[in-house]
Amino acid sequence: MQLEVADSVFQSFAFFSAILVVKMLLMSLLTARQRFSKKVFANPEDVAHDKKAKVEYGDVDVERVRRAHQNDLENILPFFVIGLLYCFTHPDPGTANLLFKIVAGGRILHTLVYAVFVIPQPARFLAFAAGLGPTLYMAVKVLMYFA
Repeated sequence: MQLEVADSVFQSFAFFSAILVVKMLLMSLLTARQRFSKKVFANPEDVAHDKKAKVEYGDVDVERVRRAHQNDLENILPFFVIGLLYCFTHPDPGTANLLFKIVAGGRILHTLVYAVFVIPQPARFLAFAAGLGPTLYMAVKVLMYFA
């Protein structure tokens, strides 16, 4: 079996993977923004500079952003692995590009409706499913191809 990847498929995967890496890195800044705006920190040394700041582990707004970040880790990291393997299944470039685009868009939308603008369900579920569905599809395709 010869493992080859079409340049256009890998280019698309690399592009949308890089977008998702930047998105996950920005989640740390979003968490920090919440902590500073609420003056709620996780470590005693972080509050030494401000008498109004406090150490607290259960602030609902900070925890919402942290849960969105955790959800990214649970979903984007598997996409990186299965998306790369999917590239080796000789997919149609248009289909592969669409799948990668849907995953990236779904993950960005998930953060927006969960941690930035907080839109009621089913918005968060639909955004989550937009990322999960294509990833599961790619996983099945990889299993079938390499079986």
